[in-house]
Amino acid sequence: MSDNQAAGRKFSRRARSAGVAASVGAALIAVGIGAIPAAGADTSAASRSATALTAAAAAPGLGSAALMRSDDFFQQGLTPVGATVNLAGKQALSACSGEETMRSLTKGKAAAYADVTWAFDTNGTSLTESVADGSTDTSAASYEKQLNKMVRPCQDEPRGHWYYGKGHAITVKAGNGSWYPAFNGDGKVAGGVAVIRSGHRFGIVELSGQPSDDPGYMEGITAGAVNRLGD
Repeated sequence: MSDNQAAGRKFSRRARSAGVAASVGAALIAVGIGAIPAAGADTSAASRSATALTAAAAAPGLGSAALMRSDDFFQQGLTPVGATVNLAGKQALSACSGEETMRSLTKGKAAAYADVTWAFDTNGTSLTESVADGSTDTSAASYEKQLNKMVRPCQDEPRGHWYYGKGHAITVKAGNGSWYPAFNGDGKVAGGVAVIRSGHRFGIVELSGQPSDDPGYMEGITAGAVNRLGD
């Protein structure tokens, strides 16, 4: 893998983090499905955003009910302060995959899509999740395999660049997943990525930031995401 590719991926991570910060500054604090305006916020804008989130939750197909919620983060040392949900499948999947989206991965053939970007009270920490409905267990398993194949090349990076660590399999009642811790150029824990599947639904979750020095928090995040994905 070239230094230019690695640098491009690092830029992708920085760009998404900046986008999360901008959305948080836009006046909405959304916890779970509900939404309340931040202090001094434009309440009309907050009201519109709350309406959009409620509509996303009630939408047919996946909706935001299949995505991680605020209650899923506290045990992992994360305090959520904002969320942006959409059902277009156009969220960048991971820093490793660059600008690849769920819609482009599936060539627009999935039955439904749902994305969320979460911001937390810890500076520089954010989480993105993108899921889709493959209609059949077979197609979902195929996409799950593609997602794992997509992130594994970032386990092998030049010295001084961030990288994903060893993959870990997890199985819970609702389905299964594979999670990979992420490390920065100094070898310190810096989030992680997980590929998840429940029946005919599948997705990817990436955390940027460090809730604690123990990369095992990604196991808890992966379990929570798989359980939410279960229909």
